[in-house]
Amino acid sequence: MEFIIKISQFLLSLSLLIVLHELGHFIPAKLFKTKVEKFYLFFDVKFSLFKKKIGDTEYGIGWLPLGGYVKIAGMIDESMDKEQMALPPQPWEFRSKPAWQRLIIMLGGVTVNFILAYFIYVALSFTYGDTDVTTDSMKDGFWIENNLLLDVGFKNGDKILAINDEKVDTYYDVRKNLVNGEKYSIVRDGENKEIVLPKDFLGQLSSAERKNGTFKLRIPFMVGSVPDSSLNKGVNLEKGDILLSINGNDLRYFDEVESRMLAYKNQSVEATFLRGEEK
Repeated sequence: MEFIIKISQFLLSLSLLIVLHELGHFIPAKLFKTKVEKFYLFFDVKFSLFKKKIGDTEYGIGWLPLGGYVKIAGMIDESMDKEQMALPPQPWEFRSKPAWQRLIIMLGGVTVNFILAYFIYVALSFTYGDTDVTTDSMKDGFWIENNLLLDVGFKNGDKILAINDEKVDTYYDVRKNLVNGEKYSIVRDGENKEIVLPKDFLGQLSSAERKNGTFKLRIPFMVGSVPDSSLNKGVNLEKGDILLSINGNDLRYFDEVESRMLAYKNQSVEATFLRGEEK
């Protein structure tokens, strides 16, 4: 049943996009008094599922869901009807219209696509909003995993105050200024510092061995799953549990786990997790 619903949703969305695109051709053609012989959703190869003629135009639904078309008199289109072109041009035909009108008719579908994409983007922005993280809320700085950033002087937990002496307010500001950034003002363990990047920094950053992202947001260690192959199989762990401490030592972020666990290699440890509102 779910499969049928998804197929139906897909066909409905596809149909809407096709109809709007073809209206982009149909409407200017009508405005310029150009005869439109057919307006079809999907292709009517050999036969159509539905058709009805209103005025000079036949409206219909084809059986092949690979697109749609409008058949404009005096224009070779998806129908590949070349017989009209052998006859003298008529005033109502596409080929008899001024060049600027023909251009508008041809670009109508693409124009509708751009307009539709803009409205979809605006609607999504209003629905979901535009989220960002302020640097003030990042009390424990960034997760620095990239070897190049570590080599030039950054450390895990650094808080970035400014780039090229311009204050940064959000995580987006940090990423946006990465390309032009040369001097970083940071706070580390309550002390202000400056880090100046080398001139070939971007070249090194783009090299294959210098991956692992740049400045990452620090995230808690959360259990995603406990596979059968895990040593922790049988332990009372559930998806969504958040690690709070190891052997009584607080642990807040995922990036702290690896270095912390090295000290307990081949040992069993006592871990505290948060599940819902209970530890």
